[in-house]
Amino acid sequence: MTHPIFRIVSRSVSRAFSRLAPALVAATVGLCALSAQASGGGASLDHFPTEKLKDLPSLQNGAKIFTNYCLNCHSVSLMRYNRMTDLGLTEAQIKDNLIFTGAKVGDTMKVSLSAKDAKDWFGASPPDLSVTARSRASHDGSGSDWLYTYLRSFYRDSSRATGWNNAVFPNVGMPNVLWELQGSRGASIEDVKAAAEAKPGEHAALSRTVATIDALTGQRTEKVEEIHDGHPHEGTSITLTPAVGGKLTQPQFDGQIADLVAYLTYVADPSAQTRTRLGTGVLLFLSLFAVLAWWLNREYWKDIK
Repeated sequence: MTHPIFRIVSRSVSRAFSRLAPALVAATVGLCALSAQASGGGASLDHFPTEKLKDLPSLQNGAKIFTNYCLNCHSVSLMRYNRMTDLGLTEAQIKDNLIFTGAKVGDTMKVSLSAKDAKDWFGASPPDLSVTARSRASHDGSGSDWLYTYLRSFYRDSSRATGWNNAVFPNVGMPNVLWELQGSRGASIEDVKAAAEAKPGEHAALSRTVATIDALTGQRTEKVEEIHDGHPHEGTSITLTPAVGGKLTQPQFDGQIADLVAYLTYVADPSAQTRTRLGTGVLLFLSLFAVLAWWLNREYWKDIK
């Protein structure tokens, strides 16, 4: 027979859980929504080649690309220059090849650009990238996938103050700082929406607006047409044209971006590879210990019935 005190506690817990359940569901839905927002609106993300994370030359090249092209505006304030010795670099190599200011090897990787000047020039202060490779993770892909896709998805757009736009992060304030390597891309943007308000009991007529953006000038031309066949859904899709005028071919540029993203992924969690190696060793030890414990248990109790 259950003691009365246990019945009272059980009922109290049940009532408390029934009150908390809606809040827990709402919180879960909210977290999912925030995750979707972090991914850049549910854009389809390309897979980042994770083998780059174990390739020291790739990580070193990524550090070089970051300090040459990104560190002018974006800090990684949770990272010190001398931590790059983990990537096989000496402090002398770091000082001679990756530090272009008066910073010391033991200093954090900050920029001298003030938040006020950044807001005046770009409309917003460039974000610190210390944990971007983790914060951009969502159900669409990892934060590394997001960065890898985003950095390869710029296209010309003369309507923007910077002259650039991005398929993953529409209307971003950042220009394509790597355009000399990649070249310029254009875009074809298809927007399907209701042409007029539908009457009760009728389906709304749909129209399709196709905007073509020139890869070199960024000029936009549009064509609007009504949709009379098929079963299209409202929404916007964008297709980027091949890059023209770059110093690198697209596969070569993709490789450079993969190296850069590998470095940013390392910065977001420098001990990740070490933890993975240690974790593998610990699991192997526990597996062997479990076998040994089972064997000892069998030996101790084999003569006892």
